[in-house]
Amino acid sequence: MSYNNPHRLRKPLLIVEFSSLAILLVSMAWFGNQSTAETPVSAVWLLVPTVASLGVFLSFIGLMYLRWVASASNEGNTRHKLIFVLLALSLLGVWVYSIANTWLSLTTTN
Repeated sequence: MSYNNPHRLRKPLLIVEFSSLAILLVSMAWFGNQSTAETPVSAVWLLVPTVASLGVFLSFIGLMYLRWVASASNEGNTRHKLIFVLLALSLLGVWVYSIANTWLSLTTTN
C-alpha cells in the first residue's frame, strides 16, 4: 500500500477518533463546571466519557493496525501481527483498569 493510496477505513477511523476525542474533552469540561460538593454529577453521566474514550482507543488501535499490519509486506507479517496484538491488548487492559478504578473510587463510601 503506497502513501498515495490509503486504506478505505482510514478516513472513517480518523473521523471516529477525533469525534470521540472532542466528545471526551467537552464532557470533561462540562463535568468540571457542573460538579460541586452539594450536587455531584450522576454516575450514569460517566458513560459519556467512558464510551468516548473507548472510541478513541478502538479507532487508534484500528489506525495502528492499518499502519503496521495491513500495509506491511507478507515477509515478517506474523511478527507484525503478534506485536500488534500485544500492544492492542496492553492498551485495552490499561483502559479497562482505569475505568474499573474510576468506577470503584466513585462507588466506595468513606
